[in-house]
Amino acid sequence: MKNIMLKIIGKQKNKDEEEVIEFVTEGKYYKKGDTTYLVYKETELIGIEGSTTTLKITDDHIKMKRFGTSDSEIEFQKGKKFNSYYNTPYGNIAMEILTKNVQNQLKDDLSGSLDIEYDISMEGLIEGSNKLNIQIMNAGRN
Repeated sequence: MKNIMLKIIGKQKNKDEEEVIEFVTEGKYYKKGDTTYLVYKETELIGIEGSTTTLKITDDHIKMKRFGTSDSEIEFQKGKKFNSYYNTPYGNIAMEILTKNVQNQLKDDLSGSLDIEYDISMEGLIEGSNKLNIQIMNAGRN
């Protein structure tokens, strides 16, 4: 497992507004066979401070799991729909994800980025188009 710095940019757009969240965080990188893992702690910027996110990346298939204050699991694969629940302290919210595009440009030298473009619907309460960009800024020490 190697220490890394990640720059994460999330863009959320619904019919009324567009919001951009950008932050830099420490994370961990490791590889197991053909699968790459990125692990990082969430910040208060996106409202789930105290949660840990794990990205399991195999080619153009990404599984995102969050544990902590709000648990969720999402899968991204171009052209595929994924149904899941967003677990909050106030109850579970059903969500549907339709992935429009996934670009995995991560390299074994601990550089590169992930770009994910997807539509999300959460029980009809929230609907929007999202873009997520995760960049490995530089590799830290082991």
